[in-house]
Amino acid sequence: MAPGDGISDSDQVYKAARVASKHFIAFEMADLAERAGSSISAVMFGALAGSAVLPFRREAYEATIRNAGIGVSASLRAFTAGFHAAANASGPDLLPPAKSDSPVKAPGSDNTGFEELLAQARVQFPAGAHEMLAAGLRRVVDFQDMQYGSEYLNLVGKFTCYERRDDPALVQTAAKYIAAAMAYDDVIRVADLKTRASRFARVRQEMLAAPKQIIETTEFLHPRMDEVVGTLPARLGRWLEGRQRLFRFLDRMINRGRRVRTTTIGGFVLLYVMAGMCRFRRATLRHHRETAHRDAWLKAALEAAPVNYSLAVEILQLRRLVKGYSDTHARGMSKFDRAMAAALRLHGRDDAADWVRRLRQAALADEEGTTFNQALQTIDTFLT
Repeated sequence: MAPGDGISDSDQVYKAARVASKHFIAFEMADLAERAGSSISAVMFGALAGSAVLPFRREAYEATIRNAGIGVSASLRAFTAGFHAAANASGPDLLPPAKSDSPVKAPGSDNTGFEELLAQARVQFPAGAHEMLAAGLRRVVDFQDMQYGSEYLNLVGKFTCYERRDDPALVQTAAKYIAAAMAYDDVIRVADLKTRASRFARVRQEMLAAPKQIIETTEFLHPRMDEVVGTLPARLGRWLEGRQRLFRFLDRMINRGRRVRTTTIGGFVLLYVMAGMCRFRRATLRHHRETAHRDAWLKAALEAAPVNYSLAVEILQLRRLVKGYSDTHARGMSKFDRAMAAALRLHGRDDAADWVRRLRQAALADEEGTTFNQALQTIDTFLT
């Protein structure tokens, strides 16, 4: 949910997709797949053909399905449905995202203190931020525990004294991006998500599996030594990083793709045990670094808030640049750090917020970072 816009997460995703894409097509693929008795991938394949963005004739797509030799008739029905839906789609006729008025629920049945934290948030924060806080609170509690949720509310609460009645963007933005910073993707989180019962149920639903039909799930994992060290106790992790020859040797042993079948006992137990390490997460090197990085970012936003409200909001929104896992996370973090360095240099200028906003938009514009580098160079010209 975007701060202050009063619309749901799904609305915001659709809105952003329309802006970012040259040709946006959206429709209810799962329903078409169910009617055809096939999987959603066949409908998506048909949508790709119907969109006419690739220089292939429809017959070539259909031939690919026939050559696979598995569930051909049902797949062709689903393909045809997706093809016509995409070919006939237009901007105003796109299927709107479903609305959801259901309240935010506790992440698990054992989280008995979740409602108490929600009640605390309703008292402590302005009404305009309640929905965002509820979503953020659920995210961080699901990531760690109730104590982590209390820490989240304390961090967001530091911005309440700078909030404006006519512009509640600061607390809303803080609620959104502090939750994102606290619920970072690490190997523990990835293992947790891949072993949840809800994920297996979703896979079965998407595959339209019969009640007694056996489904095998294979996960592709590509761990690096950086991720392994991040799960170690902080002192041990730093010690190992300081032994570069040993570090590089271990990385050569670990840094390769692996396929783990989570529907086997061995594969499931491997990831389940890894997910159980969440109880030790606060002592890991990765958590120490994420916390230090988060606190430095919030410190910059809090220092800007009393003198330049808009700049503080933009500094908080820079967290959008940090996302994903492994290499994707490293690239995003690099852009974030460079943008933050520029934001600190811009502090004191009347147009600081505008320039930080341009940096964020430039960093999101292309993965290679060409536009972002050009924006940084422009800033350098008038700051040096």
